[in-house]
This record gives sequence, C-alpha cells and structure tokens, in this order.
Amino acid sequence: MKLNKVINLQNKEAMTKTITFNELRRLKDSLPDGSTHRIADELGISVETVRNYFGGHNFKDGKSCGIHIEPGPDGGLVVLDDTTIFERALQILAENEEVSEVQQA
Repeated sequence: MKLNKVINLQNKEAMTKTITFNELRRLKDSLPDGSTHRIADELGISVETVRNYFGGHNFKDGKSCGIHIEPGPDGGLVVLDDTTIFERALQILAENEEVSEVQQA
C-alpha cells in the first residue's frame, strides 16, 4: 500500500500545506527524541519514510512521501500533499509543552 494511501485511510481530511523548508526542519528539530519512531509506529510506516517527509533522502529503506520542494527564500517552498505526519508532529509538540508546564508548576 502506498504511503499517501495509508495516511489518507487514517486521516481522510488531510489537506495540502505550503511552508518553507526551514520551517519544516525547525519542526522536526523541535520534536522530542523518539518522535520519528513514534509517528512511524502510529501510522504504520517506516521511520525512514517519516525522515524523508522532513527532508531526508533515503529512498532505499523509506518511501517518497508527497513533498515537493521549490527554490525560494528560507530554504525553498515545500508543498505537503498530505499533512498527516505534519499534524501528528504538531500534536506531539503540544503534548510535550503540556508536560513541561505541569513539571514546572
């Protein structure tokens, strides 16, 4: 089953999103350790495919995942055909912030 089909089965309302490459990398770099494995496990895809989504290039072990990069400012423009991985990463960041707030209280 192709990645986009797998992801779309889990999130039928996935939409395209355009961001800069550097924004995508900042999101990935902000994730807590183990997040790429967690996303891969939750979506039933390989870790390399998740890494490819965030700009990696390992297509031997991972799949292409519907991102298109165009030259431009801030690393170029990235069009995400399916935002499921992106949205899951944002959810993990939000969870991590909630835990940090509780620990600080």
